[in-house]
Amino acid sequence: MKKWGFYVIILLISGIYIALLFPQKIGGVKEEQAFHKSTGSIEITKDMVYQGNLVLVNKKYPVHPEGIKSDIVYLRQHNELVNGYGLLDTNIRLSKGVAQKFSEMLDHAKKEGVRHFLINSGYRDFKEQNKLFGQMGSSYALPAGYSEHNLGLSLDVGSTLTKMNRAPEGKWLKENAWKYGFVLRYPEDKTAITGIQYEPWHIRYVGLPHSIIMHEKNLALEEYLKYLKEKKNISIRFNGIKAAVSYYPVSHNMTINVPKQYYYEISGDNVDGVIVTVFS
Repeated sequence: MKKWGFYVIILLISGIYIALLFPQKIGGVKEEQAFHKSTGSIEITKDMVYQGNLVLVNKKYPVHPEGIKSDIVYLRQHNELVNGYGLLDTNIRLSKGVAQKFSEMLDHAKKEGVRHFLINSGYRDFKEQNKLFGQMGSSYALPAGYSEHNLGLSLDVGSTLTKMNRAPEGKWLKENAWKYGFVLRYPEDKTAITGIQYEPWHIRYVGLPHSIIMHEKNLALEEYLKYLKEKKNISIRFNGIKAAVSYYPVSHNMTINVPKQYYYEISGDNVDGVIVTVFS
């Protein structure tokens, strides 16, 4: 093969790879634009603390209106998103972007012979959460504003075969979800940290590379955010990409520098800072 032909192939492969990592459209569905291309600097505002895939929501830190995903949809109205799983009922809602990521993940599960997934619950508005809390009580539900389900980033996944703690679907998610940006939010060995009983069905989207780091270090979200605050800057290579993850305390509007033309993502922690992830 001539040298120029080799370079053309390399460029095509690189372009496809970048397009997959930073998609503008997936399956014909326009996603929320989480990734941005740097112009050299980023303006950080106070409200960014409460937005993004890493916001911490628990009994201490409630959902802020800015943190609710803006692309919430009824999944029954989007057949292109309901791929590889069923819906418990027709009222289940979720972030469109998260639903797409979930569907893509289940494509891989299907190839491994695991295919009996079911979404039991997704996004709940405050009214729905209050109703559930009133019906189930504090032992089984959280008051409105203190549940991850009020964000649009979390979903309860079941199996049509049996309970998730015994189902192949539950085992597959436990072993593989982290590879696709999802985490088992309330694992069995972290109940003292999360304050929530073991829920093998509850998964949360945090994105890459955060799910990889959390898996490798066995960290719950509470622990991961604390780890980032302590380290300030960490880096990781995954799938041939380098990601630099930095934590910044935010008490006022500020500007930070990011190399031009690099892609980056920002998420608040819902406490007092933001996490900036730069890809190269």
